[in-house]
Amino acid sequence: MNTLDLLLWGIFPYIVLTIFIGGHIYRYQKDQFGWSTKSSEFLDKKSIKIGSQLFHWGVLFVLAGHFMGLIIPVGVYNAMGISEHMYHNMALIFGIPAGIAAFVGLVLLYYRRFSIKRIRVTSSKGDWAVLFFLGIVILSGLSATFMNIDAHGFDYRTTIAPWLRGLFIFNVQPELMATVPVWFKVHIVAFYGIAVVWPFTRLVHVFSLPLRYMRRNYVIYRKLDNNNRRIS
Repeated sequence: MNTLDLLLWGIFPYIVLTIFIGGHIYRYQKDQFGWSTKSSEFLDKKSIKIGSQLFHWGVLFVLAGHFMGLIIPVGVYNAMGISEHMYHNMALIFGIPAGIAAFVGLVLLYYRRFSIKRIRVTSSKGDWAVLFFLGIVILSGLSATFMNIDAHGFDYRTTIAPWLRGLFIFNVQPELMATVPVWFKVHIVAFYGIAVVWPFTRLVHVFSLPLRYMRRNYVIYRKLDNNNRRIS
């Protein structure tokens, strides 16, 4: 194990986690009124519907898949009678469509922010940073999935998964990442970037009842006549 591996997989995770937690605490204490999605829907409503739905639902299923693959130990699946081959097939069947949906949704949101002038000029540096890191994370994740379609390929459940779980109990094992393919490493490092900028961007809204946000109606504005009466 070299110094770079120790930094990337043994030290950086804790630095990133400290910024992530500390940044949210600071943001909540100093900028509670800014704790929102900073929605641009009022600037343009029509073009957000499909992209937003594809992206949010895609990411939700992708995160569920990550939880099942990285947090739940292999032994649990073995005890349930789910073989490595069965798990691999399930991961592909559900993971690839979810990843593609998230990617297509993100592309539509990219296009919307670039092509509509009033949204482009009101976008902050944080908005662009979020889109940049999300793009890298999703693309690297899809690349890792497509390059690992072979059922006898790389098994992240015996390398990345125990490395990740070990971090939470301070059992640091950077050596587990030595044989991990580069596209998986890019995916993880890109997530480091998202985690660092997360507390200082619109991503904080994830912790404000995200499931309710997924089901809510889009913002509706009603016009008033000259007598301030609502026009239906």
